[in-house]
Amino acid sequence: MSRPTLEKVAARAGVSRATVSRVVNGSTTVAEHIRVAVQRAVEELGYVPNQAARSLVTQRADSIALVFSEPPVRVFSDDPTFAGIIRGVSTEADAADKQVVLMLAGSSRGHERVERYTTSGHVDGVIVASMHGADPLPAALARRGIPVVCSGRPLTGSSLPYVDIDNVGGAESAVRHLLESGRRRIATIAGPPDMVAGIDRLTGYRNALRDSGRRSIIAIGDFTRDSGFESMTQLLEDDPGLDAVFAASDMMALGALQALRRAGRRVPDDVAVIGYDDVPAAPFADPPLTTIRQPTMRMGRELARLLLNPGEPSVILPTELVVRESA
Repeated sequence: MSRPTLEKVAARAGVSRATVSRVVNGSTTVAEHIRVAVQRAVEELGYVPNQAARSLVTQRADSIALVFSEPPVRVFSDDPTFAGIIRGVSTEADAADKQVVLMLAGSSRGHERVERYTTSGHVDGVIVASMHGADPLPAALARRGIPVVCSGRPLTGSSLPYVDIDNVGGAESAVRHLLESGRRRIATIAGPPDMVAGIDRLTGYRNALRDSGRRSIIAIGDFTRDSGFESMTQLLEDDPGLDAVFAASDMMALGALQALRRAGRRVPDDVAVIGYDDVPAAPFADPPLTTIRQPTMRMGRELARLLLNPGEPSVILPTELVVRESA
């Protein structure tokens, strides 16, 4: 059986091809009784409108781009956070009958490719997920007239809408838990100073220690397991009396646990450890890792909702302390 065409729908409804085109593309200039006749013909024939042609008429692509402005190795291996964002965005977009186009922009060439694609009418808006708050991509897209929502608070004072978690409050709750459990020499393995999460989680750590009259003991990692191992090793060499460490990511905390085992330190008897993110591996660490849970899937849903509902304010989502055996 041949595929139904616009001409066959027009013949069945007794109208012109142009009238059918206006109806299927949502025009409000067609009389109600004609619109009903065309829709009846569409249903009877099983006609499926051409999406490309529909986009030309409606100026809508019914697609949104989810852009990860990070190297692929970080997106798909070292940071499970991104998987939750993908699920959340996809869930909300599906409910709105929108297609999600996944793109990577981990280099200057990747940025240029994203700009070309998104400014050519292929998508109705862009969600940029990046751990770097100074990433120039969101502002570059906004200057081209593309609706943009950021995952993570921009560092540049941008007015673009964003969704983030309460990184400061989460870190404060982790350090307060350590203090309340009797720990007194609490170090942190902070994230990179050019990343919003690294900056805000270090701020939360400092706030909690300052309130308690304790001094900060800081090492800088890069959110990877290797950097957690190296930082923890250095912290123990510099200050053997440490009795707790707050790592700004679970991946760094897992590396810290390995370094503590190698140094013969018992967790939590000698040194308590708290991470951040509640990655899938956290409950299966040795010992199971106390951490700060962030609602990554909800973050993805809020990102899509903000993009689909322009004008709504930015969103800061709450975090949750999850206590396990490591602290």
